[in-house]
Amino acid sequence: MKSKIYARVAMVVGMTAAAAFAQLCSIPADQVDSKKVFWGSASGFEKAGEVDYDSVLKVTPEYKLMKKDRIERGTGKYWILLNQATDRSTRAITEVGQNTDYDLIAQRGYLASLTPAVAADDITPLVVSKIEGATKVAKAKKSEKGPGSEQGESRTAKAEPKSDKKAKSESAGK
Repeated sequence: MKSKIYARVAMVVGMTAAAAFAQLCSIPADQVDSKKVFWGSASGFEKAGEVDYDSVLKVTPEYKLMKKDRIERGTGKYWILLNQATDRSTRAITEVGQNTDYDLIAQRGYLASLTPAVAADDITPLVVSKIEGATKVAKAKKSEKGPGSEQGESRTAKAEPKSDKKAKSESAGK
């Protein structure tokens, strides 16, 4: 009988300690680098994840286009595409944070470099699959529109050469 009571007390103490530990995780204020925290609050979190941001950035369609078209660094198109790739990556990280138990997502290696180090799971594959899945959905929607749909057509007017206009007006007048 006493062993059952001790087991229950030990279980309650263990659960309380686990809950207290989960609430105590935080990054010391003097070590917080907001540029390396993508999702969540550094002042209190239960489950931390880390992301290899460069790997995430490289799977975006914008980054792939930059490489495919060999867009020169420093050009306007380069910065626009890089900004779009960054936005897409950040949105994907945010969505993974919202849809999982990870309440803090940071740059890979940042949490391990803190004193004391914070254990974190690598969630880069989750974020990469989120981006790749969204890209496939966007391509599927684009192909559904088809060439004859109004949305797929160009909205700009096409001017006819002057010689064609004269020929058409002459043939219409005959």
